[in-house]
Amino acid sequence: MSAFRIEGGHSLSGTITPQGAKNEALQVLSATLLTNEPVRISNIPDIADVNHQIQLLQDIGVKTTCHGKGDYTFCADSINTAFLQSDTFLERSAKLRGSIMLIGPLLARFGRAMVAKPGGDKIGRRRVDTHFLGLSALGATFSYDSERELFDITAPSLHGAYMLLDEASLTGTANIIMAAVTAKGATTIYNAACEPYVQQLCRMLIRMGAHIEGLASNRLTIYGVERLCGTSHHLLPDMIEVGSFIGMAAMCGNGITIKDVCYDELGIIPYTFTRLGITIERHGDDIYIPHHDSYEIESFIDGSFMTFADAPWPGLTPDLLSVLLVVSTQAKGSVLIHQKMFESRLFFVDKLIDMGAQIILCDPHRAVVVGHDHKLRLRGGRMTSPDIRAGIALLIAAMSADGVSTISNIEQIDRGYENIDQRLNALGAHISRTD
Repeated sequence: MSAFRIEGGHSLSGTITPQGAKNEALQVLSATLLTNEPVRISNIPDIADVNHQIQLLQDIGVKTTCHGKGDYTFCADSINTAFLQSDTFLERSAKLRGSIMLIGPLLARFGRAMVAKPGGDKIGRRRVDTHFLGLSALGATFSYDSERELFDITAPSLHGAYMLLDEASLTGTANIIMAAVTAKGATTIYNAACEPYVQQLCRMLIRMGAHIEGLASNRLTIYGVERLCGTSHHLLPDMIEVGSFIGMAAMCGNGITIKDVCYDELGIIPYTFTRLGITIERHGDDIYIPHHDSYEIESFIDGSFMTFADAPWPGLTPDLLSVLLVVSTQAKGSVLIHQKMFESRLFFVDKLIDMGAQIILCDPHRAVVVGHDHKLRLRGGRMTSPDIRAGIALLIAAMSADGVSTISNIEQIDRGYENIDQRLNALGAHISRTD
């Protein structure tokens, strides 16, 4: 198991460019299975989760051609569906939550899919009911082999249907869209997730010949077509990485520019950081975060102190609450962090408390942070990364702290952030990777 050794207290400055969006990549890579023609995708991040998804596609026969960094062509013209039943495929798919998004396109194209119970972050229960209920409405049937922990899904034919999703699941919506694009008739998905990643998937499918209406809304209508063709697609920058860099620049930056962020696709993220008192300057499609001696948390109009809670898009993404919590530890004022979706995601705060942060963990979903206003710095310590987002938050805390910190289990961070130690060292951080 690898670890980061971080020497804190160094100011960061310069320019950094966010990687391609991880969550979008997992969706559009799966969508390459919907056609036997080549699909070229660029700005693919070189991170563990995405590389595992590419490996899964290669395992079942998708031909891949690399044209350069992050630029690949995929051609699914000779799929080995028998391999889906192999222990090798099931073992590999169990390690990656994104593997569940193979179900929709495999059902649409081949009428059958098999996938192991998906893995991913250990942040609490992450149910897959929305996927199965939506696909069942389209005509799929499911069976679960408890001994092998795999789902066997069949659908000799898929037909359009109206459905009201029980939750606005991002991956569930994507899976249902991919299954519905070639189903017979019209499909209406109400309470659909509408993140930019879903919009990007829909735009790619439309270029492939799909007929989808209602982009950027929570009500999508999909009219099935006979077949899809090839296309090319460029991934958005990763909004979670952009938010992570904003928080990092506020805590330990001395003037940092974040390049090519696709600002109009960031939604409420920049505004949320300004409510912490952080100055964000927009320069075209770039963001500049100046040095902050202090930043003060706003209060609500009635005088009550600030609350940040996750919500479906265009609300605040839960993936940034860990970063917002860490940034709040050095703000002036207090804030309540309310993580509604996952019951284990706030448990990393005990590491921050050991570093000197003033945090009250009210329950598995809520934490109150009393900011130090830079009058008391965090101190270095030893910690373990429990998941991707807590890992990057702990890394930001360690860079701002006095002394040396060690973060183990950084494989979790590598799942979502490309060469993060090298990129931050280029800004002036002192991070070394050890075994």
